[in-house]
Amino acid sequence: MEPLVALCKRRGIIFPGSEIYGGLAGTWDYGPIGSLLKKNLKDQWWNYNVQMRDDVVAVDAAIMMNPKAWEASGHTQAFTDPLVECKHCHLRFRSDKTEEIKAHELAHKDKAPSWTEPVNFNLLVKAYLGIVEGKQSEIYLRGEITNGVHVNFRNVVNTTRVRIPFGIAQVGKAFRNEITPGNFTFRSREFEQMELQFYIQPTPEEGKKWFEYWKKESMNWYTSLGMNRENLRFRDHELTERAHYAKAATDIEFKSPWGWQEMMGIHNRGDWDLTRHQKYSGQSLTYRDTDTNQEFTPWDIETSAGVDRSLLFFLLDAYRKDEKREWLQIHPKLAPYKAAVFPLVANKPALVDKAKEIYHNLRTRLMVSWDDRGNIGKRYAAQDEIGTPFCITVDYTTLEDGTVTVRERDSMEQKRVPIAELETFILKVL
Repeated sequence: MEPLVALCKRRGIIFPGSEIYGGLAGTWDYGPIGSLLKKNLKDQWWNYNVQMRDDVVAVDAAIMMNPKAWEASGHTQAFTDPLVECKHCHLRFRSDKTEEIKAHELAHKDKAPSWTEPVNFNLLVKAYLGIVEGKQSEIYLRGEITNGVHVNFRNVVNTTRVRIPFGIAQVGKAFRNEITPGNFTFRSREFEQMELQFYIQPTPEEGKKWFEYWKKESMNWYTSLGMNRENLRFRDHELTERAHYAKAATDIEFKSPWGWQEMMGIHNRGDWDLTRHQKYSGQSLTYRDTDTNQEFTPWDIETSAGVDRSLLFFLLDAYRKDEKREWLQIHPKLAPYKAAVFPLVANKPALVDKAKEIYHNLRTRLMVSWDDRGNIGKRYAAQDEIGTPFCITVDYTTLEDGTVTVRERDSMEQKRVPIAELETFILKVL
């Protein structure tokens, strides 16, 4: 974990939030490379779950919502973690994180463990809306993005041609007052989610069919982007740990350095959400089948993936180091830059001009990087560490025959490729 964290800082992938002020626990800033990685991850999810499907549309709901929405969803009452406090140093931990608690007790090896009784701690982040101090309304920053979809169910049905079964997708930020943020970006107080609410006929048969379907699709998405299947597993929730509304629930977990950890959840939420919002709002959220004229409250199959968690696990899965180099063997579709373009040396105008010509032509269609600093070996090393699949070098032979040297990241093999075929060559792996 430590080498990856160091690489992320060194190469502009992830920085500690508010670092120059001493930081703010549980917050992270994505640098020039990290922001591209994150965008590519979200774009790939969007392509797979929205763009390439006829049965999914999307919304982008507000972060701030009427507080009654959170009352309806149960978050104001049940969105809690059990908290205990060390009586010696007053640090707080989730009482169900037994390994973290045991590790902390070792810091007080000369004292007997002493903890407060567990209390429930609400994870919603409060905010205040209004222009007059003392007369502001108390609201919440959304603790998850699900609610914004459900409250727009009627709007989507009325303004599109969707018919059951159909999905509503959303990507957006959420906020949680986490007790113990940690493990780099795995548990943060500000994060992004990629979610799909898929509405179906309210029957056990349809529920089982679509639950299994989205389990398979979700796993396929991760593996299609190069994640090692051996590092992934399904973990079905026991009946006692399911949310009270869940008819079925499973997690896709990643084998991290600190054990198997949740990356995505797939849940059969039944009609809990639409029924609750209908009750609290007084507005109908039923669906009428135009073929049968049957009216019903649909069930919801949810897939919910953390952007930040998924990106962290993609990085952990892709991280490589040997005696010669360090690199990210990340899928080309996720790579921040698809190629880097170099002149062999930076003090030869003919080479620089030709390299810039190639660079400008490629970047109209692909994200490509320019680098003319240091020797060619250092440039290769820098691009390897950010996961660039190809390095293109313009050398003296280029000026003679119109070919360039293309070096492949993982194998480090080099071949001559005509300039006219460069784009096609790169796109083959995308």
